[in-house]
Amino acid sequence: MSNNGKILKSEVLVLNKAYEPLDICNVRRAIILIFLEKAEAVVHLSRVLRSVTDEFPVPSVIRVKRYISPVKDSVVLNKKNIFRRDNHTCQYCGAKHRQLTIDHIVPKVKGGKDTWENLVTACHRCNNKKGDLDLSQSGLTLRKKPKKPNRIHRLRKFAGENAREKWRPFLFFE
Repeated sequence: MSNNGKILKSEVLVLNKAYEPLDICNVRRAIILIFLEKAEAVVHLSRVLRSVTDEFPVPSVIRVKRYISPVKDSVVLNKKNIFRRDNHTCQYCGAKHRQLTIDHIVPKVKGGKDTWENLVTACHRCNNKKGDLDLSQSGLTLRKKPKKPNRIHRLRKFAGENAREKWRPFLFFE
């Protein structure tokens, strides 16, 4: 893939008119929005996108020119997103490099549901130790209380490492 092809797939943070984080798009989409005058670049990367006759600064953060109501926080409940939320770490022992599974805090056989608040990442050893026991009966404790990620959490957590540094002021890291 050409260098321009890689750049076009890079991530761009999209802000609302009021500088509120909305979503992530790729550079290609961001440049289209800028050329259609629907958005403006707020922060650029130190790279340029080259055509035969021109060079264009690559945006890292764009702001749409009209207000868009944020979509209701809709992080899909699935295994991949639970692992991301929990930082690929067992929520009982803190292990990172073991094979991981999903555990129900309140077991399904005792009425536990598939919800953000009842599902955590667990290593096989801790998951087997807990089994169908309640948390208090198993002798295990949670490192942190699980909760549903919101839009800001999703943007912080799921953004690429390279993009995050330029995005810090907009995602309330500072």
